[in-house]
Amino acid sequence: LLQHAWKGYKDFAWGHDELRPVSKSYSEWFGLGLTLIDALDTMWILNLKEEFEEAKAWVATKLTFNKNVDVNLFETTIRILGGLLSTYHLTGETLFLDKAVNIGSRLLPAFNTPSKIPYSDVNIGKGTAHPPHWTSDSTVAEVTSIQLEFRELTEFCRKEVFDAVVEIMKQVHKLDGKLDGLVPMFINTNNGQFTHQGIYTLGARADSYYEYLLKQWIQGGKKENQLLEDYLQAIEGIKKNLLQKSSPNGLTFVGEVSHGQFSPKMDHLVCFLPGTLALGSYNGLPSDHMDLARQLMETCYQMYVQMETGLSPEIVYFNILGSEHNLLRPETVESLFYLYRFTKDHKYQDWGWEILQNFNRYSKVYRPVV
Repeated sequence: LLQHAWKGYKDFAWGHDELRPVSKSYSEWFGLGLTLIDALDTMWILNLKEEFEEAKAWVATKLTFNKNVDVNLFETTIRILGGLLSTYHLTGETLFLDKAVNIGSRLLPAFNTPSKIPYSDVNIGKGTAHPPHWTSDSTVAEVTSIQLEFRELTEFCRKEVFDAVVEIMKQVHKLDGKLDGLVPMFINTNNGQFTHQGIYTLGARADSYYEYLLKQWIQGGKKENQLLEDYLQAIEGIKKNLLQKSSPNGLTFVGEVSHGQFSPKMDHLVCFLPGTLALGSYNGLPSDHMDLARQLMETCYQMYVQMETGLSPEIVYFNILGSEHNLLRPETVESLFYLYRFTKDHKYQDWGWEILQNFNRYSKVYRPVV
């Protein structure tokens, strides 16, 4: 499947951000070869050496960050900075580290705000940064989901990089406006306070805040108690405020709260949670986290298997179908990977294979034989 997708990218979108498979063309987010960089570590792990060497040559000869373009801090961090750092760690080749340090340094102007909560957008050529044109807010998930990559980068460059991203977590830790450890979706870059308060979700704009709390604690050798406390409090907040069971099937799901009112709305994005809970349990956190992980994994699987195509909708309202489209999101299969690795239960492997076959059946674009 990867070789099929890679061939399409190579033939019709080489060096561009994203393949448009139906029209056999490409689209750009930032013009930085996002797909190519994001795929480097995967190709190395799968031993696709020929494809990897082609991509490596492009990085060496074509990839430049000295260009007048606005990029999103979060997307560039997780896709480009993260992709380059992971490839460096897998291969040991300094080409990828040098590129990572370059882009990381160019993203630093985003942190020059009155509150130290970073702006969402950076011009990597001019060295300027700004919020979106329509607001001075950043999303909580974005500003709290860049820490793993920048903390890792600190090993190879200036300490103030580490200080900048750690400061964000310290500020969020002490803010008012939480609900039993659950955070609102937006934070203001001028005053550093939560905005649009009263809405709590594990879906878009808040999701990876919770994931990165746990992973930063693990990354730091399990020594940063503030991160662990915030994570454990949030899990208890989820149980108290967002967790319910569907009727009549009794599936455990994570809903949302808006100004005190519960909604049975669950984004597919929330399916990161079973994997995160399992990872925490594996690293010594309470065993009931694994119990909840298993329950939610079953729900996320049912979000696929109960659809005619075997593909999950983007949003589910228990007991109503939500957004009737699928964006090939990775959260469920990543959680299946964690659950299988930690429990050795082959059903999770089987579920992943079943989902992959349905992606192949309904999402794969075949080129006509000529």
